[in-house]
Amino acid sequence: MVYAMNTAAIRTDWVGRGIDGRFTLLQWLGGSESGGVFLTELQGSRSQKAAIKLIPADATDAEAHIACWAATTTLSHPHLMRLFQTGRCQIDTTGLLYAVTEYAEEVLSQILPERPLTPPEAREMLDPVLDALSYLHGKGFVHGHLKPSNIMVVDNQLKLSSDCLHVAGELGNHFPSPSIYDAPETATEPISPAADVWSLGVTLVEAVTQHPPVWDRSTHREPIVPQSIPQPFADITQECLRFDPSRRWTLSDVKARLEHARSLPEPASKTRRAVPAKLRVTALVAAVLILIAAAIAALLLRSHRVEPKFTAGEKLVLKISAPPLQSPVPETQTSKGAEVKGAVAGRVLPDVLRSASKTIQGKVEVRIRVTVDPSGNVSNAAFDSPGPSKYFAKLALQAAQHWRFKPAQVDGQAVSSVWILQFQFTQTATLVAPVQASP
Repeated sequence: MVYAMNTAAIRTDWVGRGIDGRFTLLQWLGGSESGGVFLTELQGSRSQKAAIKLIPADATDAEAHIACWAATTTLSHPHLMRLFQTGRCQIDTTGLLYAVTEYAEEVLSQILPERPLTPPEAREMLDPVLDALSYLHGKGFVHGHLKPSNIMVVDNQLKLSSDCLHVAGELGNHFPSPSIYDAPETATEPISPAADVWSLGVTLVEAVTQHPPVWDRSTHREPIVPQSIPQPFADITQECLRFDPSRRWTLSDVKARLEHARSLPEPASKTRRAVPAKLRVTALVAAVLILIAAAIAALLLRSHRVEPKFTAGEKLVLKISAPPLQSPVPETQTSKGAEVKGAVAGRVLPDVLRSASKTIQGKVEVRIRVTVDPSGNVSNAAFDSPGPSKYFAKLALQAAQHWRFKPAQVDGQAVSSVWILQFQFTQTATLVAPVQASP
């Protein structure tokens, strides 16, 4: 095949060579059927990493790439990779096309071999992907190559690759070796936005299970979606992977299903099932034991105070120290009356991506101020100090919203309170120190 011979011309040992007298190939990043990608740097007042893709100039789709790159330079969206420069060059006797884009610190395809995305992470991925695809379709483009290796993170911002876009209505013969990510109609029909919807379905299955769905292209049947996929992703993947493109959901349908899922109450609020009599007796005994334990704990709390202290472990350890014997005051007397401090009843730690933790130098600190209502729920959470990273600040804020508290009391009545949650992120641990600020 001429295509394979041309692709083989991209060599990993070109590291150190220069492109167009402006870009040095610093490191081999990987390759595919369409070319090879190297790490390079942009020239300017400060060093900025970039990625440079090389394609043989005599490849069968070389002219299509040139036309696509020219059109891509007119696009601008926060969730699309920026295209800095394109051109033609030569290394030794090999003619090449090149495109310089933003450099991604993280790629979804590198994360999935280690673990699948959690449902909250999958939702967080879908929103920017849907926004970027909607923008492209509105401009008359189809991404055409949506898959985990083309979903990237640049400066804590999720972005789609933009160096292989297609004009909607192009014939599908630009896919030399169709994969499961390529919609079945792309082999013979003009490419349409429905092709991106198919790719989205395949990518979502892989994101939450670590494997793409099972599919035999020759049978003209739809892929098998694993039953283990939770909602709303099960519905989304099922409707995105219809063999007939006219029956697939649109991007608007996918967004509507996500919004509907967000409006539903949490699983904990579901109606309880009837409990067998034997289990009710057991639960009653357990409840009595819990009440006894709570009474003992209350007595202990009257003679001890709890102070937060960070340790080298992954979670916060509470150090209990007895107060001086001469002042055994169980409550604080204020102008409002007898005041009893609240306590943490349930904590939620942020789920930090392993690759994100590795980027931390020293520690990242974020302080979240939460308002707790008289029932012990967080009614409001806001930054007291967001710290240097938007990524870790967002994780801390999301986690703080799900904390639970034993409410503070004044004259025996539960009252609202304000807490400061001090998050500390390191490469090996996430620590949280809760401090009640008022009443």
